[in-house]
Amino acid sequence: MTYETIEIERDSRGVATVWLARQDKHNALSARMIAELTEAAQALGADEAVRVVVLAARGKSFCAGGDLGWMQEQMAADAVTRGREAAKLAWMLQALNTLPKPLIGRVQGNAFGGGVGMASVCDIAIGADGVLMGLTETRLGLIPATIGPYVCARMGEARARRVFMSGRRFAAAEAVELGLLARAVPADALDSAVAAEVAPYLDCAPQAVARAKALLRRLGPVIDAATIEHTIAELTACWEGIEAPEGIGAFFDKRKPRWQG
Repeated sequence: MTYETIEIERDSRGVATVWLARQDKHNALSARMIAELTEAAQALGADEAVRVVVLAARGKSFCAGGDLGWMQEQMAADAVTRGREAAKLAWMLQALNTLPKPLIGRVQGNAFGGGVGMASVCDIAIGADGVLMGLTETRLGLIPATIGPYVCARMGEARARRVFMSGRRFAAAEAVELGLLARAVPADALDSAVAAEVAPYLDCAPQAVARAKALLRRLGPVIDAATIEHTIAELTACWEGIEAPEGIGAFFDKRKPRWQG
């Protein structure tokens, strides 16, 4: 597959870095990026030469969430198409979540909505001090649906309740408190902090690491096909409702949605 929205770099140690590379769109998740991330997760997972994967991003933002143009297309589409596109997003997240390699998140910039989900599917995410994060979907008449299982697994329900519905943005220090980031470091120390997380895995048996990760996912919150299908149904229900068209339309019209008075 020829990549247009991501880049993959490999080094001689077996470390592969997947770069989100739609920096002009703040690395928002488009249909193309969703497909490319799914393919990359499958390819890297099957590559025995890859020991560790780092998820990183070009530009000022880590990931602004779902591409709003893509969402507009779903609201104009038929029910079958909506369900199919929602499923692609949901299963891309699961492909990253179950990647049989350690997945280290390098969060150099702001992460909203789906960007929080991308950080949540990482085994560990390190952020720069100045980043802002937030589950901003409800401001647009949507909900954190397909990312929800991973956010809840990372934060736990009690902590997730603090930010899951309110749409408020929070700083890196609170993201650490919530369990979303393992720690926050100065921007110029981010690469060294990520490298420190990568290094121990290179001394471990790769198949043992993969089996340990799979076991941990089985012992943790259940994110199975039934859970994923439920999140797909919830997302498509939002697209078919009256609030999402109003919220996304207000964003493009540069006005307040009606629920903001």
